[in-house]
Amino acid sequence: MRLKDKVAIVTGAASGFGAETARLFAREGALVVVADLNIAGAKSVAAEIGSAGLAIECDVSRRADVDRLVASSIKEFGVPDIVVNNAGFTHKNQPLLNVDEALFDKVFAVNVKSIFHMVHAVVPHMRQRGSGVMLNIGSTAGIRPRPGLSWYNASKAAVNLLSKSLAVELGKDGIRVNVICPVMGETAMLGDFMGVPDTPENRERFIATIPLGRLSKPLDIARAALYLASDEAEFITGVEFPVDGGRTV
Repeated sequence: MRLKDKVAIVTGAASGFGAETARLFAREGALVVVADLNIAGAKSVAAEIGSAGLAIECDVSRRADVDRLVASSIKEFGVPDIVVNNAGFTHKNQPLLNVDEALFDKVFAVNVKSIFHMVHAVVPHMRQRGSGVMLNIGSTAGIRPRPGLSWYNASKAAVNLLSKSLAVELGKDGIRVNVICPVMGETAMLGDFMGVPDTPENRERFIATIPLGRLSKPLDIARAALYLASDEAEFITGVEFPVDGGRTV
């Protein structure tokens, strides 16, 4: 097993990319803290995992919640070896002037400020141990943006660059940081990304822009996270890793 006895925190893990990552990590031997604002969904995923899973309610945009998440992980399983900052939020695809300040602030709080909180909460513990892995879920939107998602695109571009900067600064502490950049996926947020109803016809319009001919699936992201979190990637840090079927080529 590739993550045997590792402790992993996965945020936004009640559904979608996060839930599949939590499940795969557990199958590969990790003890997994399933963190989400949707505590019912988090408990459901943790129940699937069994004794290796722990569900924690967490609003990643709030420092107190993130501090409590890390403290609970340490108390139950030990200092996290791996953190996957997966929780994300988007405004609906729409003209940029239609997005108000409150919605803009929420996008940046969930997508970007959450990483600030997690770094402050977990890096001191990883530094003390001398090792750790942080994986941030960015987006192809931060590499090759689509119209109608300007403020979301900007937040994910921040995640992509922040991950590289963290890798440079934390490398001396034995902490690796990488960012996974999915193309639009088969998740609950797909309709918001498209800005139109999630119908087969509307999906086809977007799939036509992806050379491999399909949307991303949660397991695609989970497998990329597994590799980057494992010791097989021990010399890989600061990588912006598109999982996009060729969308950003």
